Amino acid sequence: MEAFGRLLDVLDELREKCPWDRKQTNESLRPNTIEETYELCDALMKSDNKEICKELGDVLLHVLFYAKIGSEKEAFDIADVCQKLCDKLIFRHPHVFPPADIEAAGEKIGCKIDIKNETDVSKMWEKIKQVEKDGNESVLSGVPSSLPTLIKAYRIQDKARNVGFDWEDRSQVWDKVKEEISEFEAEVENMDKQKAEEEFGDVLFSMINAARLFKINPDNALEHTNQKFIRRFNYLEEHTLKQGRKLTDMTLAEMDEIWEEAKKLERE
Repeated sequence: MEAFGRLLDVLDELREKCPWDRKQTNESLRPNTIEETYELCDALMKSDNKEICKELGDVLLHVLFYAKIGSEKEAFDIADVCQKLCDKLIFRHPHVFPPADIEAAGEKIGCKIDIKNETDVSKMWEKIKQVEKDGNESVLSGVPSSLPTLIKAYRIQDKARNVGFDWEDRSQVWDKVKEEISEFEAEVENMDKQKAEEEFGDVLFSMINAARLFKINPDNALEHTNQKFIRRFNYLEEHTLKQGRKLTDMTLAEMDEIWEEAKKLERE
């Protein structure tokens, strides 16, 4: 709490005495907030504790900055932010913070408050969001439109699952994946770019659905593959430069040979 208070004091002084900090608005800070969030995500993927600590601080600064601007407008302050969050967490976790009449609370949200696992928690969470004051008006309305498309697809499917809209047996998803791939191939053969693009979107959506069903986060999986490709391609490029050659002067077979070397080194 002492460290948190010190941070609030530092921000107050910056807002008063620094020309840059004094000038900032919600709109001007937004792009930096997005950048800082992605930098935190990079550190998390690398499991770099030193960077995670640093980037968490940067994200926290933005949270406090928006609260500071809110207090200047006499709209809200950081205490309001904390209290509203606490209220929401308590309300959405009746199995941890049981209300006085737990049966009545269950009737209000349309399900018995009997939690056995994380799946039960997720289902109850969605039901509570539907009935709480200022909650979402529909199941999918809580999915931010500005989410990256891969994450958005996963969240859409996950929210639909929480209200029972899902495969009875997860293995059934493979028929859907094969169906979408066949439809995509057909439109590619027909040389219809617009329809091929639509079908490719369906392929991706079905693959994301398969990942969800088998408890794989598709965004994390793709980022691991991105990083793997970068490592191997960097090895290829560095190896080529050491030979005094350029990638553009090499044949695909020559590049494949070095690529396989990079894969072998990773396995070792």
